[in-house]
Amino acid sequence: MDDDAREESENRSDEAALAARLSRLGKRFGDERATRLPQQDVRRTDSSALGQGLRLSSELVAGVLVGGVFGWLLDHFVGTKPFGFIVLLLLGFVAGLVNMMRSVGMMAKGDWRLRK
Repeated sequence: MDDDAREESENRSDEAALAARLSRLGKRFGDERATRLPQQDVRRTDSSALGQGLRLSSELVAGVLVGGVFGWLLDHFVGTKPFGFIVLLLLGFVAGLVNMMRSVGMMAKGDWRLRK
């Protein structure tokens, strides 16, 4: 029984020592946080930028796909293989770039038209 009492008192003293060390460590960390200047989190991602990037890339891909499909259909029904596909694929690429530039704001919606 004497051994059990001794172990229990040692456990209590170990717990008290750990609690004291933990409180001292907490105070030191608190002091460190107070002395540091607030820093901005560099790794923070901006979800609106991610959304804009996905929208721009999908506009370009959609333009190329639509041009390619229309070119293939034109070649299939008219019999102008591969010229319709090539021309309309390039036009789809240009249309995708124009849509991207409009979305970013580099080009106004009506700048390509001739003005009177």
